[in-house]
Amino acid sequence: MPRFTNPVNLKKIINMIDEEDWSAMEVDVKGAAFEGLLEKSAAEGKKGAGQYFTPRVLIQSIVRVMQPDPRSNKEYKICDPACGTAGFLMLAYEWLMEITKGALDRKKVLRIKKETFYGQELVPRPRRLALMNLFLHGLEPKIHLGDSIYEPDRSERFDCILTNPPFGTKGANQAPVRDDFTVSTSNKQLNFIQHVMTILKPGGRAAMVLPDNVLFADQAGEVIKYLMEDCNVHTVLRLPNGTFTPYSQGVKANVLFFQKGLKTEDIWIYDCRTNIPGVTKKDRPLIPAMFEDFEMCYGADPNGQSERRDLGEDGRFRKFSLGQIKARDYNLDITWLKDENLEDPNALPEPQLLVADAITELSACVDELQLILDEIEAEEVE
Repeated sequence: MPRFTNPVNLKKIINMIDEEDWSAMEVDVKGAAFEGLLEKSAAEGKKGAGQYFTPRVLIQSIVRVMQPDPRSNKEYKICDPACGTAGFLMLAYEWLMEITKGALDRKKVLRIKKETFYGQELVPRPRRLALMNLFLHGLEPKIHLGDSIYEPDRSERFDCILTNPPFGTKGANQAPVRDDFTVSTSNKQLNFIQHVMTILKPGGRAAMVLPDNVLFADQAGEVIKYLMEDCNVHTVLRLPNGTFTPYSQGVKANVLFFQKGLKTEDIWIYDCRTNIPGVTKKDRPLIPAMFEDFEMCYGADPNGQSERRDLGEDGRFRKFSLGQIKARDYNLDITWLKDENLEDPNALPEPQLLVADAITELSACVDELQLILDEIEAEEVE
């Protein structure tokens, strides 16, 4: 927190604040200021809010293609089951205000503000920040405190789920005991996929941020197969290297888009990573232009049913059939573009990315070994 050592400077700041007509501004100053502080806190270190913060630019792109519009029906509900400081929920509301210019029927406004936004957070501090973030924007959300994947299903169902479950394996030392989970695994992200499938309404749609290893590690094939049988997994976005800079710079991640109630026939993958310079804090920050082409390829239909064109082996947007996915044992970590950096010794990936790749591969091996150990121990008990 900055300190004022000169009283003259403090007086200038107070006078500047007092002179502004805050109520005449087009933005909610209190809410915008608080959200700015959260983002600043996340960007300044690897600890603190960084572990709960998804880049605003990424969330905005996801929200634009998902179009979480609570005007579509009176029971419309939006949820983030790993909400952190509520970035997804907040930007879903901002998107609605932007497309409507704030012109909503009074009754709809009350319903949207009080009965639309839901979330859950494991840690008390970010939950309090989430509540404050949304309250300052005039919303009255329902944010549960607890563990989304280890607690019993509370029978709440949602039309739209936007989430970035916590990366890593911390705390995931046993499989949750839940009747609604088809695959028993201790992998947190795979369990979040199953949880989202449960809490989606029929016809509901979801966008989930997931690290690369979730697409192939441990029992990913089983979970993805189950997901594709119950949902239309229509789109995968491969995120640029360094998307989560500076607090998780080496993490490689994707966004899965799917709709419940329809079987998957084809999956479209957009590669926003290969031969694209990685994101850095100063020289190459994450900007909206990085996702413009993806949004155009995704199309206007939030359910991923717009007319699309396969751009071929040299393009960034390609279609893969269910048969092709089955042949890969449901491994969705698919690449086709030739990585030019690997050909040029002077343009090799940055060291932290190489280390991150090694960690991802080693983590997958550890998960497989743990699975084998669990099976051996289970047989010994019998």
